[in-house]
Amino acid sequence: MTKKLKEFPATAICGNDISSSCLYVSALAISYAGQYAWISLLMVAFVLFLFRKIYGEVVGALPLNGGAYNALLNTTSKSTASIAATLTLLSYMATAVISASEGMHYVHHLYEAWPIAIATIVLLAVFMILTIIGIGESSIVASAIFVFHMVSLVLLSSFCGYYILTNGWEVLQNNFSLPVEGGITAALFLGFCAAMLGISGFESSANFVEEQEKGVFKKTLRNMWVVVSVFNPLMAFLALALIPIPKVGVYKETLLSYMGEVAGGSWLANIVSIDAALVLSGAVLTSFVGVNGLVERMTLDRILPQFMLKKNKRGSSYRIPIVFFLLCVSVYFITEGELGALAGVYTIAFLSVMTLFGFGNILLKVKRKKLPRPEKSTWLAIVIAVGAVIMAIVGNIIMNPSYVGVFLEYLIPTLLVVFFMLNRTAILMLALRAIKYLFKPVERLVERTNRSIIKTINDINSQEFVFFTHKDDVATLNKVMLYITKNEHTKKLKVVTVLEKGETVPERLISDIDVLDREYPEVKIEYIRLDGTFGPKLIRELSKKWNIPINFMFIGSPGDHFPYQVSELGGVRLII
Repeated sequence: MTKKLKEFPATAICGNDISSSCLYVSALAISYAGQYAWISLLMVAFVLFLFRKIYGEVVGALPLNGGAYNALLNTTSKSTASIAATLTLLSYMATAVISASEGMHYVHHLYEAWPIAIATIVLLAVFMILTIIGIGESSIVASAIFVFHMVSLVLLSSFCGYYILTNGWEVLQNNFSLPVEGGITAALFLGFCAAMLGISGFESSANFVEEQEKGVFKKTLRNMWVVVSVFNPLMAFLALALIPIPKVGVYKETLLSYMGEVAGGSWLANIVSIDAALVLSGAVLTSFVGVNGLVERMTLDRILPQFMLKKNKRGSSYRIPIVFFLLCVSVYFITEGELGALAGVYTIAFLSVMTLFGFGNILLKVKRKKLPRPEKSTWLAIVIAVGAVIMAIVGNIIMNPSYVGVFLEYLIPTLLVVFFMLNRTAILMLALRAIKYLFKPVERLVERTNRSIIKTINDINSQEFVFFTHKDDVATLNKVMLYITKNEHTKKLKVVTVLEKGETVPERLISDIDVLDREYPEVKIEYIRLDGTFGPKLIRELSKKWNIPINFMFIGSPGDHFPYQVSELGGVRLII
C-alpha cells in the first residue's frame, strides 16, 4: 500500500503553485489598481476564505481524486463532469508550460548563457520522471522548494520593512497622492479581477486527496489560504512603499527581485531570483501530480483510453505523466516560446474550474442532502464566492478579449476527444455503416472490419454493472436505469440486496425488477439476494468474484447512520 502524505508535504505540493503567485500578481494588481492593489489582494483572500468551506464540504463528502470533476460526476452526469475535467486539464497544461518557462527566464536573468528553451523541456522531463517514480519522492522535492520559498519571502519582507523604517515613507506617500484613473471603485474591481490569478493552484489539493492522510486535505486549504492572505497583499504594499508606481511596470516580470535589490542589494536580489526559479519549478510538479490523479480517475470511469492505467513496479500510472509531458512540449513548440497566448487558457480555465466547484457544492446540497460531510458551507458564502469568480471571469474577458479566442482554440479539440470517448459506441456504429456503404465492392475487407468493430462494441457492452439496493421502490430503481442507459455502455446489470440476519426482501422488489426488465429490454437485469453485512469487505469480495471493478458498482446516497465513509468503499459511485 502506498504511503499517504502528511500535512506538510501535501501542503508543499499544492502550496508551491499558489504561493508562487506573489512573484507576478503584485505587479499585475498594481498595474490595474495602482496604490490600492493591496486592498484588491485582500478582497481575493476573502473570496478564497469562502472557498475553503466550499472545497471542504465537497471533498469531505466525496474524498476522491478529481476535484470539480468528482463533485459533478457524483451529482450530475458524466458529460457535465467531463467539461470540468477538460477545463482542469487545460489549466494544468498552461500552468506547467508557463511556470517552467518563467522559471528558466529567472535563471537566464542570473546567467545569460542559460538556454531557456532546452532548459524548459529538461525541467518538464525531470518532473515527469519524479511523478513516475512516485508521489512520496515528489513530495520530498516539493517540501524542500516550499521551505526555501517561505524563508526567502520572510527574508525579503524583513529587509524591505527595515529599509522602509530607516528611509521613511516618502515613496508610499507619493504613490498614494497619484490620481486614480476611472475612480477607486473601478481600480479595485479591475485589480481584483487581475489578482484572482493569484489563487490558481488552490484546486490542486482536491485532485490528489486520495494520496493524503485522513484530515490532511482541510489543513492544506487552511495553509494555502494563510500563505496567500499574508504574502500577496504584503508584497504589493511593500512594493508601493519602495518603488514609484510608474517604475513598477518596468520591472513587472522581476518585481520581487528588484525589491530585494533596493532593500538589501544584489545578493538579496539573487536569492529571490533563485527562489523564483525553484518555486516556479515546484508549480510544474504540482501540475504533474494533479494531472496524474485527475486523469487516472477519468480513465477508471472510461472517459479516457484504458491504456493510460498501465502501472509500473512502484504502482505509478507512468503513461499519464509521459503523455502530459509530450502535450506540454508540443504546446511550447507550437507557441514558439511566446507564452502570452497560453495566459488566456490559464486565466479562463482555472476560474471556470472554481466556478464549477461552487456549482458542484450547490448540487451536493440539493441532491445529496443525506451524505455525511465533516463541514458545511453556507448558501450566502456560496453565492458570494461563485458570484465573485464569475465577475473575475467577465472582468478578465473585458480586459483581454483576445483570451476568449485562444481559450476556445485549446478547449474545443480537447472536448472533441472527450466527446468521442463518451459516445464511442454510437460513433463506431456510424463508422460501421459508412464502411459498409462506401466499400461494398470490397466485401471481404468490409467483413473483416465489420467483425472487428462489432467485437469492440461487444467488449464495451459486455462490462457488467452492479447496483446495491435495500428498500428502494420502483421509482427509485427507474432512476437507476435512466442513469445507466444515459451514462454507461452496458447490457448487463446486477441488482443486489444484502440482508442481515432477520431481514427480509420487500414484497414488491422482485416484481418491480421484473417490470423494469421488460421496460428496458436492452439491459439484462439480474436480481441477486445475499445474506451478510454490506461494507468494504463484501464489495471487494464481490468485485473479485464477479470480475467487476468497484467503480462500476453503484449505491444510493447513504444516510447519517451509514457506518462507512464513501472513500472506504473503494470507489463505489453514488448515482441517486
